[in-house]
Amino acid sequence: MIRKYEKAHGALGRVAGRYIAAGYSVELNHPTRFGAINVIARKEGQILAIDVITEKSKLNVDSAKALIEKAKLIKAKPILFAYGFSWVEIPEDLRKFCEENNVKLRVVKELRDTY
Repeated sequence: MIRKYEKAHGALGRVAGRYIAAGYSVELNHPTRFGAINVIARKEGQILAIDVITEKSKLNVDSAKALIEKAKLIKAKPILFAYGFSWVEIPEDLRKFCEENNVKLRVVKELRDTY
């Protein structure tokens, strides 16, 4: 099932697969009035709203603010997932904003281009 998500959805599927492996049930691209939440993961009453950023230009404070608003709508914990290759570096202003607003940051760097 995990490989099916990876093959069908690329980076988004890989992130979802991590949560499936950890025992979460996942939903992809859940619509909200602020835009889609890339992954919603649920387990034992815990709900996580996960946005996956795969482009350097979109890894910024505005992305985190949008995620916070979307997460509030479904009463979930926000997680911003930076997924990429050599470009993945968290800007200091984003890191500070996420710390102050309880947004978890996750980073995955692929060793090779698999797309």
